[in-house]
Amino acid sequence: MFHAFDNHDPAPPMVRADWMALLSRAPLDLLESAVGAHWPVKPHWLRAPETGLMMVQGRAGSTGERFNLGEVTVSRCALRLSGAQADTTVVGVAYALGRSHRQVGLAAVADALLQDSSQQDLLEQTLLSPVRQHLALLRSQREQRAQSTKVEFFTVARESGSTDDEGETS
Repeated sequence: MFHAFDNHDPAPPMVRADWMALLSRAPLDLLESAVGAHWPVKPHWLRAPETGLMMVQGRAGSTGERFNLGEVTVSRCALRLSGAQADTTVVGVAYALGRSHRQVGLAAVADALLQDSSQQDLLEQTLLSPVRQHLALLRSQREQRAQSTKVEFFTVARESGSTDDEGETS
């Protein structure tokens, strides 16, 4: 019997979990430019934007027992948008680190719009691709900063010269 994971599609369709992960890390200015025009005058809030704390856990060496690392500030919301047809409604949900209610509101609107297949291509070009590029830039900057602190211990041994450690001369 074949399963979906047996067939490797070169361009698998984007699933909701993928775009929600991108939207949670999207900067506010990218959300404003792509989704701000779709912001409803009075959204139907299922859960108005709110800020709270969430416990994050860690593992020593990625293999050890979990331990509570600390708390982070998280904002979340859920809203309902009326679809293109009068009888359809979609629910958009968003979580993001920080306290920006506007950011999670726009991310929830983007989530709701992305559930409409006719909007996906446009939002892929105007929102999701720029967010991917932004995150790739941040990742490369972080890697460059880490690379600049790298110490090559073998270089120190080579630069010390080829003198004998015991001081013997022949």
